[in-house]
Amino acid sequence: MRLAQAKICGLSDRQTVGDALACGAAFIGFVTFPKSPRHILPTDAKPLAKMAAGMARTVSVVVDPDDVLLDQVIADLGPDFLQLQGGESPERCAAIKARGVGIIRAFGISQREDLEQTKPYLDVVDYLLFDAKAPKGATRPGGLGQVFDWTILQGFQSPVPWFLSGGLNPENIAEAVRQTGAPLVDVSSGVERAPGLKDSARIASFMQALND
Repeated sequence: MRLAQAKICGLSDRQTVGDALACGAAFIGFVTFPKSPRHILPTDAKPLAKMAAGMARTVSVVVDPDDVLLDQVIADLGPDFLQLQGGESPERCAAIKARGVGIIRAFGISQREDLEQTKPYLDVVDYLLFDAKAPKGATRPGGLGQVFDWTILQGFQSPVPWFLSGGLNPENIAEAVRQTGAPLVDVSSGVERAPGLKDSARIASFMQALND
């Protein structure tokens, strides 16, 4: 079986960006959302993203961005992809994609029926991403480090490639891929020593466990 590719997300410093790249991450992500402990301004993320040139694709994670924020992210950071983590409609995704940037659309799921919500997006996004559905009252729509029932994705077929996200870490990633068959995985809090602070050793352990 082909090994899954990884996105290391929520990066904010040169050391751990370099570690993620050295370990073979296919995507590196930067979160621009003030309510997140991983928030980074596009101008600060720009030099970090440049480190990935020729090695990995860059992703800017945003939540229901208005046009002003989109202009800033695209101009200052110039990501390969925008990861839309809010309630963006298919029409909004298409309008953003028309700006010349790829689209990863994130979905919170808790039951098999939740996968149906992806269907209107299949013609307009480049990737899907499945995360645990945020509980009521949460201040963030995703990126909460929670695992959902992986059996929901068993046998899932999609014409659009997809990421598995939600509570992944070096200890569970091998089993997560085995159960779901995920072609792509996304990790953030699972490779941190504290919220927003990536840990070089855990990044290496995650990538090793993924590739073993």
